[in-house]
Amino acid sequence: MNPAYANSQKAIHWAVFLLVIGLYGLTYVADVFPRGDPGRAVVWWLHISFGLLLFMLVVLRVGLRLALGTPGLPLEMSHLERLLAKIAHVLLYALLVAIPVLGILLTWYRGDALSFFGLFTIPAPVSADRATAGFIKELHSLCANLILILAGLHAVAALWHHYVWKDDVLNRMLPGKSGA
Repeated sequence: MNPAYANSQKAIHWAVFLLVIGLYGLTYVADVFPRGDPGRAVVWWLHISFGLLLFMLVVLRVGLRLALGTPGLPLEMSHLERLLAKIAHVLLYALLVAIPVLGILLTWYRGDALSFFGLFTIPAPVSADRATAGFIKELHSLCANLILILAGLHAVAALWHHYVWKDDVLNRMLPGKSGA
């Protein structure tokens, strides 16, 4: 097994990280503009476009993970620690898939088409439904909050490995690092 992730996996990991933070931030930028303001519409257009980019990168990331695998965890980790790491990764991937899917459904149930930076548009295949859109919005927001919490714990664990246990867990994902 490789001592580090492939450079393509690292690049996508950090791009996904930046997109998640940026998308979360855009929701607050939208609140700067009143409803009906063209600036607010531009912010949501960017949010949807970057959300679609996130979804594409997550699909690519899952494909690379399946094709290339992952470096093994340190042998010093207990069975419980390995299990918790696997559960955390499964939850992160589940949220990374669920959030954009919910965002797509939310857009469509609001009666809007999906636009990817104006390059292409996917019309809503469903009729607008405010009640369904409201429910999906709540789920989308909940998942967005959960991923920030889980990603924060993920980062704390990586830093703990690096600075307290002094193993190569963090180095495996850092650009320019080879792991072991």
